[in-house]
Amino acid sequence: MADTKTVTETDVQAGEQPAKPPRSVRVVLLALMIAMLLAMLDNMIVGTAMPTIVGELGGLEHLSWVVTAYTLATAASTPIWGKVGDMYGRKGAFMTSIVIFLIGSALSGMAQDMGQLIGFRAIQGLGAGGLMVGVMAIIGDLIPPRERGKYQGMIAGVMALAMIAGPLVGGTITDHWGWRWSFYINLPLGIVALLAVGAVLHLPKKRAEGRIDYPGAALLTLGITSIVLVTTWGGSEYAWGSAVIMELIGIGVAALVGFVFWQTKAAAPIVPLHIFRSRNFTLMSVIGFITGFVMFGAVLFLPLYQQSVQGASATNSGLLLLPMLGAMLVVSMVAGRVTTNSGKYKVFPVVGSVLMTVGLFLLSQMDTETTRLTSGLYMAVLGAGMGCLMQITMLVAQNSVEMKDMGVASSSTTLFRTLGSSFGVAIMGALFNNRVQDVMSERAGALGSKVTEQSAQLDAASLAKLPDAAREAYQHAVSSGTHSAFLLGSVVAVLALAGAVFVKEVPLKGAGPQKPAPQE
Repeated sequence: MADTKTVTETDVQAGEQPAKPPRSVRVVLLALMIAMLLAMLDNMIVGTAMPTIVGELGGLEHLSWVVTAYTLATAASTPIWGKVGDMYGRKGAFMTSIVIFLIGSALSGMAQDMGQLIGFRAIQGLGAGGLMVGVMAIIGDLIPPRERGKYQGMIAGVMALAMIAGPLVGGTITDHWGWRWSFYINLPLGIVALLAVGAVLHLPKKRAEGRIDYPGAALLTLGITSIVLVTTWGGSEYAWGSAVIMELIGIGVAALVGFVFWQTKAAAPIVPLHIFRSRNFTLMSVIGFITGFVMFGAVLFLPLYQQSVQGASATNSGLLLLPMLGAMLVVSMVAGRVTTNSGKYKVFPVVGSVLMTVGLFLLSQMDTETTRLTSGLYMAVLGAGMGCLMQITMLVAQNSVEMKDMGVASSSTTLFRTLGSSFGVAIMGALFNNRVQDVMSERAGALGSKVTEQSAQLDAASLAKLPDAAREAYQHAVSSGTHSAFLLGSVVAVLALAGAVFVKEVPLKGAGPQKPAPQE
């Protein structure tokens, strides 16, 4: 196989799988990793730049919508991108999503007020919804499952890099170039990915078997939007029992029930329900949801604990997670290599769920006396568990469906993980906030209640201004809040273990002879 050949599904799935992928495959994989990095890095870079953005554009009361608009658009468009790729071709759908993301990035960088920025962030989110799905589905097309395990370490590496580098890159760009470059930085990277994919990637052509299921897409978008708004607004913008939250819950449930009913009637359903007949696919969706629930809760509360209780600097907040992310990366690479060599994978969901449960329980035991070394070891246990689970869930899910459903399988798995992260941040956040406020009232009386009445998460500047007694009370309150949040996470993680036990080890599909297909 010459280096100058283009990448096709038949190249990679031909009977003779090379030990080392050809240059063309490596070029496409590099482009896919850049696209994934764009999708994951964006929110973390922008989050660091938000104080500067508000200072220039104003609109502090609408600040949360800058993130919410992006998250909503990403979650709602994810399953639609998967179906479009299955029906009309993966390459075209993926390149379109990159273009939309770049247009949204350029417009966001040129925004003149907060309203424009929110709208342009929604456009950016629409593109981002197709980036993650496109990466996973194209890898699913290019690489047989038996070989695919080798590449999950790369994917885990991109995730770890985004979480560590995001705050650092965001702060550096904002300080030296201005906040608008937090968006403009996406353009050169995205153009490189676009050109590489356009020049080197060629997949079999798709022929649509019907039109897009617009009623199904509308019902699913309405349901996902309601769920994300409930988890975003509940306990912060509105009380959990408020009329707005109750109405959103009602709308979301009704829309999702209607969506499931409609999928049984639609000619070309957005999410074909037959994929859930596979026990493994359903279990991977559940485990993916729980992994998202746990991971993003940990990413939210661990830096807060380390800064508030252990006195760590907020400047390098991404580096505080290095024990967890490093363990996740190493274990994911080992799991991928073992899976490729042996074809066995059931051990990883089981071991991963056990380590995730144990790691969360250990983190729940931290208090004001816990050293950084001890908390780092606890984080490493949690990271090792997530390293066993992060990409194995996608691998097994894709192995459980036919090639024609690769896109919807990838998008559904991604969507469940995204929804899990929304629920994790909301539920663990509500538990944390309530516990912090209770402990502050107990230890610091009226002063404690006043300190946390606006937010249970104080920044370093606010914490430094507190009297010694109030600061000590707040450290105990944060310690107690993280105890409750991580204890809940460990209980939820037990459900992942229960699901992993029932995974059936279906042999991973390897490379086999394929009939030539027309190329797009």
